[in-house]
Amino acid sequence: MKTWKALAVITAVSTSCLTSTRSLRAAEHGDKAHGEAWAAVKQVVAVLHATAGNKCHGTVRFTQEGEAVKVVADIEGLNPGQKHAFHIHQFGDCSSADGMSAGGHYNPDGHQHALPEKEMRHAGDLGNLTADNDGKAHYEITVKNISVAGMKNPIIGRGVIVHAKVDDGSQPVGNAGGRIACGVIGVANTAEKK
Repeated sequence: MKTWKALAVITAVSTSCLTSTRSLRAAEHGDKAHGEAWAAVKQVVAVLHATAGNKCHGTVRFTQEGEAVKVVADIEGLNPGQKHAFHIHQFGDCSSADGMSAGGHYNPDGHQHALPEKEMRHAGDLGNLTADNDGKAHYEITVKNISVAGMKNPIIGRGVIVHAKVDDGSQPVGNAGGRIACGVIGVANTAEKK
């Protein structure tokens, strides 16, 4: 009798686990409804905040334009007249005071680091911001190695980092120095007037 009860419990638990697993699979990108919902997201935004001891802050918008993504950044609090490396990082986690919780460069394809002129590079390699004499930078670039929320290297939920120094294109990450600002990429309110 105990054997039958144990077998009934095991069967019930197994059935429950299989049903839960099916539900989880339905939430993956392969699910049509899920994919269509994310395909509707055409613009995301990262609001950057200064890391400890820094003044850098700003906004970065990413807009899906066909197979490409247009990146528009407006950043302040930079060193006047200097270049600063600008990257998408693995994690949308800015919880540490130094920005290190955002992890390394976003690199799902496993490429070596490079500047945007090279096709084969980290998905997160966006190049350098150039600050004016007031420490402000406006930067625009269109890239084809990421998507806002699609199947190709989606960036939603990742982090954006501004570094203290210029990205010189060297290995492994461009000798870019410390992290002076961090932001998390989230769905933009496109109805809001810009």
